[in-house]
Amino acid sequence: MFTKNQAKLIKSLQEKKNRVELGLFLVEGEKSVSEVLNSDFEIDFLLTTTEFFDKYGEKIREKSNSYEIVNQFELEKVGTFATNDSAIAVVKQKVNKPFEIENDPGQIKSQFDGAGIVLALDEIKDPGNLGTIIRIADWYGIKNIVASKKTVDFYNPKVITATKGSFTRVNIFYTDLKDFLSEQKIPILGAFLDGESVHKTKFPSSGILVMGNESNGVSDEIEKLITKKITIPSYGCAESLNVAIATAVILDNWLRQN
Repeated sequence: MFTKNQAKLIKSLQEKKNRVELGLFLVEGEKSVSEVLNSDFEIDFLLTTTEFFDKYGEKIREKSNSYEIVNQFELEKVGTFATNDSAIAVVKQKVNKPFEIENDPGQIKSQFDGAGIVLALDEIKDPGNLGTIIRIADWYGIKNIVASKKTVDFYNPKVITATKGSFTRVNIFYTDLKDFLSEQKIPILGAFLDGESVHKTKFPSSGILVMGNESNGVSDEIEKLITKKITIPSYGCAESLNVAIATAVILDNWLRQN
């Protein structure tokens, strides 16, 4: 039976301090919960409608030690979605585990398969932007993201929702970004308004792409560590691009060469 304590726990996980303290986070909706069921994340407990259970019951029994069948009203009452006719999973967070970069020849190692590009995020604040960047990274096969400690929490429900399930396939590590970048010997590219056009840039086969804060761009201390500034040329009058869109454009140009 779905209990008041479970409902209270789900509500509490909407706040970062409780997610940090308990090491848990929320995943909501059919797409994201189905992705978790097929991932290496560990599910603490799960609420599911009859319809969702009929579709994913075998996987639910395999992955979740505890689950309850509830109705749509109960899901919507405790979750963050205005409409949810599928499921809510309470999931265990992964350890904030660093990955290593072999500076020669520049191959990335982690618990995931390596890729030649690492994304570095310098104080991304908007949950929707972070979630979209993670989804974009997944689209382009980028497995590793390193984020500054002031970047929005990966386990924020809005971030998880915006990834559309891609959070299960992209590794993110929070650290002192300045210290991390200072240790690297491979190219570090950064997005700036006054950089070299991505249409003319000769991109390296592997490297780090730094994307800056939505309002202020790459911080001064991180700018000093950039080995090449790049930009997306403008043909109109907009002041700037959304950081997630800019990430996609740069990655598309980079991977087109490799």
